[in-house]
Amino acid sequence: MIKKYYDQDCDLKLLDGKTIAVIGFGSQGHAHAQNLKESGCSVVVGLRSDSKSAKSARDAGLDVMDVESAAEKGDLVMMLVPDEKAADIYNEQVAPHMKEGNVLMFAHGFNIHYQLIKPDECLDVIMVAPKGPGHTVRSQYMEGKGVPSLIAVHHDRSGKARDYALAYASGIGAGRAGILETSYREETETDLFGEQAVLCGGVTELMKAGFETLVEAGYEPEMAYFECIHEMKLIVDLINSGGFEMMRKYVSNTAEYGDYYAGKQIITEDSRKAMKQILARIQNGEFASEFVSEMSSGRQARFLTTRMKENEHQLCKTGAELRKMMSWLKK
Repeated sequence: MIKKYYDQDCDLKLLDGKTIAVIGFGSQGHAHAQNLKESGCSVVVGLRSDSKSAKSARDAGLDVMDVESAAEKGDLVMMLVPDEKAADIYNEQVAPHMKEGNVLMFAHGFNIHYQLIKPDECLDVIMVAPKGPGHTVRSQYMEGKGVPSLIAVHHDRSGKARDYALAYASGIGAGRAGILETSYREETETDLFGEQAVLCGGVTELMKAGFETLVEAGYEPEMAYFECIHEMKLIVDLINSGGFEMMRKYVSNTAEYGDYYAGKQIITEDSRKAMKQILARIQNGEFASEFVSEMSSGRQARFLTTRMKENEHQLCKTGAELRKMMSWLKK
């Protein structure tokens, strides 16, 4: 059973007199920096000189400086930049300024697990990974609540690495909800698998296949979109609120019966074999190698071409038109 911690298990005072440098001010960065500041921590934000996020960070009352200066000033340095950029930023702008006893932090294990970043042995290396998007980490904190977070220790130079992870997690509000201890390997591999096989790759391809099946059978695209894509949120919201059992309680009997009858015809043994193959590519580093190559030497050619092609699909155009009718959606 995974070990859980709460605020009473964390010592936020461990961060007293220390400066936390948050590198990046995107989805997670803006939430971490502001939450930590409001928890009484000393925070600086490291950004490129031409960063469009600098004004937002300053407007939030944060001390903004270039990445090198932030790394120099920070006792704890949290890397909140895209996975494909983290190694270059760390190696070129952060590592030269890290000092013995500093704490290097990540919110995803990708670069450490696949050894794209190899920190000096004189550092503590830990992870604090909220299990929710940055805007939720921020909004829940402002409401006096929190988002559950993972912590992990890669290298414990000081003997206090786990304590630092718990203190930081508490500072962003995670101790109010629960902090779960994992490892860099487990977080990285399960996160990538979930994204590829289920949350993004699996779900979007399933919805697209359903849409195409109905349209090819002569049904109107609008009907196909409503039934195979739009209503997905209803199902996911019910599952998030109360699990599969709550979803099955509140959908119709025909929907529940269809769930039991048809589900295993869609997700077959071949589907499960494909999932295992996807997991194997993640575990052996093939995916990481391919991804890093595409994002660097490949100049994202295949990535961007695929994005463009997917965005031209009929379901995207149909959905865009239907969403104009939905006044409750944020535009």
